[in-house]
Amino acid sequence: MLSFIARRLGVMVLTMICLTIVVFYLVNLEPNLKKLALTQTNSRATQVQVESWLTRYGYRDPFMKRYAEWIGLWPKQPARDEEGKPIPRFSYCGETVEPRLSGVLEGDFGCSTKFRTKVSNKLFPALEATGILMFWVMMVMIPGALIIGVLAGMREGSKTDRTLSILAIGSTATPEYVSGVIFTVIFATWLGWFNGSAASATFQGITFVNFTLPVMTLAIYGMGYIARMTRASMVEVMTAQYIRTARLKGLSFKAVVLKHALRNALIAPFTVIMLQFPWLLTGVVVVEIMFRYQGFGYTLVEAAGNNDIDLLLGCSLVSVFIVLVTQLISDIGYALLNPRIRVQ
Repeated sequence: MLSFIARRLGVMVLTMICLTIVVFYLVNLEPNLKKLALTQTNSRATQVQVESWLTRYGYRDPFMKRYAEWIGLWPKQPARDEEGKPIPRFSYCGETVEPRLSGVLEGDFGCSTKFRTKVSNKLFPALEATGILMFWVMMVMIPGALIIGVLAGMREGSKTDRTLSILAIGSTATPEYVSGVIFTVIFATWLGWFNGSAASATFQGITFVNFTLPVMTLAIYGMGYIARMTRASMVEVMTAQYIRTARLKGLSFKAVVLKHALRNALIAPFTVIMLQFPWLLTGVVVVEIMFRYQGFGYTLVEAAGNNDIDLLLGCSLVSVFIVLVTQLISDIGYALLNPRIRVQ
């Protein structure tokens, strides 16, 4: 198992390096760089001035040199004014004029040109707000989905099974932006539970009112998928030979389900549950924009819309890291839960 984990960690590091190079290249395409230069020069610069600004601030340096500076493997050079004197690249981030080894590996994600502060000052509070949102989504989604899936799979073909399966399929087939609008109309417009001032939320201003609809929107969509997987696994386990043997030995139906069927039926849904974390990162983008919840998804859209290169790179790096880590945990957990799997 230890050698398996070591190999997976090695593959994860290589995958992360490759993906960060691809993301760094796409974010630093020529149209994005020119748009950044125009934004920083108040959109009045000529083509010559744009080119001069990009050269002065190091955006015309070789690609791998800039990537190494961003990662933190190469000393980051200061900008140069028209006379060639060193100046801070972005003075509002407290950057110095001395060459320094400062990059992602040192905890420096760069400077946000939109919010005029360090990327870490904007990114980590947004991640904390989204982490709270994801935690409560999981607390609502996972128990509800497992209960629905187990109840539906206990007696295949019954009225309960058909009813719960229809509800699960309906929730999965409804995108977040549709269910979010439906919940807003029902609770805010018809019932009047939410007023206009509670439509937006920041990390410091989270309340039950402005937190309920985002949690419901995300939980309902993911609940149906987990419930369907749990039901399929439960149906397969209930037809196994050892379940029939337990029934023939005189055990009650409740004891058979709780002591024999449930543990084995939850092995497959475990992988599905772990894969919900990467999905939630994409789901929160839609939901946080709808309800103006200022978390990771809201920050990502703001960075993309305002061509905030360093902030966009920071968001992409976090997304890649979370996807790879959750996949690693999923593989390890599946191997531990299922005794039939042996890591060679």
